[in-house]
Amino acid sequence: MARKKKVPQRKCIVTNEMKPKKELIRIVRNKEGEVYVDPTGKKNGRGAYLTIDPKVIDKAQQMDILSKQLDAQIDASIYEELKVLADGKQNEK
Repeated sequence: MARKKKVPQRKCIVTNEMKPKKELIRIVRNKEGEVYVDPTGKKNGRGAYLTIDPKVIDKAQQMDILSKQLDAQIDASIYEELKVLADGKQNEK
């Protein structure tokens, strides 16, 4: 009997839902305080996960939740990049 591979779960900081890591996008703040989107999920630094959904990303932007989670100033370009990724994911389905 083949063992089922454990799927890493992460919590979306907006919806507070536990989801497979692949359904979320990671945003990272490194030691220098730079914040960027981490599609690989492997970069060093403090990470926060968001559901890849334009509505969730808009809500995160309105609530300014990323800056609270990562304790850093979040540039609008980060949200733009997230929205582009979310749109790309939506088109895959």
